[in-house]
Amino acid sequence: MSMDRKIEKKQNKFLKPGAMVLGALAVGYFLYSTLDANGGRTLRVENDRLVISTVTTGQFDDFIPVRGRVEPRSTIFLDAIEGGRVERIHVEDGAMLKAGDLIVELSNTGLQLDVLSNEARVTEQLNNMRTLELQLEQNMLGHRRSLVDINYQITRLTRLIERLEPLVEKGAARDAQLQDARDELTYYQNRREVTLVSQQTDERLQKAQVASMRASTEQLEANLRIAKTNLENLSVRAPLDGKLTAFDIEIGQSLNRGERIGQIDDPDRYKVTANIDEYYLNRVDILQQATFNIAGRDYTLEISKVYPNVTNGQFEVDMQFVDGEQPDDIRRGQTLNTRLQLGDPIPARLSRYCAYSQD
Repeated sequence: MSMDRKIEKKQNKFLKPGAMVLGALAVGYFLYSTLDANGGRTLRVENDRLVISTVTTGQFDDFIPVRGRVEPRSTIFLDAIEGGRVERIHVEDGAMLKAGDLIVELSNTGLQLDVLSNEARVTEQLNNMRTLELQLEQNMLGHRRSLVDINYQITRLTRLIERLEPLVEKGAARDAQLQDARDELTYYQNRREVTLVSQQTDERLQKAQVASMRASTEQLEANLRIAKTNLENLSVRAPLDGKLTAFDIEIGQSLNRGERIGQIDDPDRYKVTANIDEYYLNRVDILQQATFNIAGRDYTLEISKVYPNVTNGQFEVDMQFVDGEQPDDIRRGQTLNTRLQLGDPIPARLSRYCAYSQD
């Protein structure tokens, strides 16, 4: 007979109800910790992170801080209208210039040859036109001499015929002599008509040819003026008064046509350029104002241009000083901390970090 026997596990009749009670208490505690009295969600925050401030009634200013940089209000870029080699530099970067001041001189052999070639063509065309005009005058004189001789012969023969006709009737002159005179008169009369037609035709054609040559000469002269202007453009001059900046070229350097060689800034009038977060793109418009303080004095700026392109989450605006009042000591590149007004001030209930409209 085996000594092993099966031991029956006793069931605790109180264990299962106790586990249920503990589970219910855990769920209740969880619900109590996550739900407020109204059944909404709550967030537990440490006491040292809470900020309590007094709510007051006042005026809410709707503005954003904007940092802008000072730039010249107008800038003229200097480009090499014609390419060439830098021969002489007359000023340095940062120089104050007057309109017409010589900045740099370039050389371009090709342009110089073009000018000489155009001058030679113009001279040749003018000589050809003068030769043609001289030929026209000579032809006209030749036709006039022919007409003078023809008219003389017609007059002489007409008188001869008038004398021969009575003599032939009386038998004092031969009829053949009269007939020869009449035939010769007819020849000169026909020759006169042909000469007149030839004179008119030659005059018309030669005048048209002269007009064509004059038009061609005028075109060549225009080309010559352009070539000379291009040659003059090798001497770069200041187009207006201002300060020369971004000017960095060396003697012997070769510049291509249209290459940027510097710029002239307005030294007296400035604008402020600022980058603003794209979130405010629809709330920023022209004529909105911004203010800043410098040296204890407040100044007002006004948005003059909004660039709608967004780059790196920001868009750019240009602001000008209202009524031209700008600080005397500002410089290009200086940064200014401004307050850009987005809306009109409104009455509101204010706390340290929030504002609530009273409407």
